[in-house]
Amino acid sequence: QVQLVESGGGLVQAGGSLRLSCATSGRTFSTYAKAWFRQAPGKEREFVSAISRSGGSTYYADSVKGRFTISRDNANDAVYLQMNSLKPEDTAVYYCAARASGAAHTTHGAYNYWGQGTQVTVSS
Repeated sequence: QVQLVESGGGLVQAGGSLRLSCATSGRTFSTYAKAWFRQAPGKEREFVSAISRSGGSTYYADSVKGRFTISRDNANDAVYLQMNSLKPEDTAVYYCAARASGAAHTTHGAYNYWGQGTQVTVSS
């Protein structure tokens, strides 16, 4: 079974940091573009960050630019999201996604594979 598995979510105070990880099983995604999306209660899933196959191109939503950093380790087929200066409005379920093209994309419809999500809660 092909899986993307997120970890690293949790409860943190405003201003704190978390590092999300996304591992894979069942097949390799090391040549795929990867991304993070999030969905807050009652809201649509929104783009957070994306990274190209090589890691040479990264993209961020304006709301997280300067606070979040996406990175990947193709040797271990993993992608990470370092989240600093967290705000209560960052509270959401965070999803890892992969698309067969090596080029990153900012819309969720472009991604073929999704994880189950990890909850991030930021208290004020």
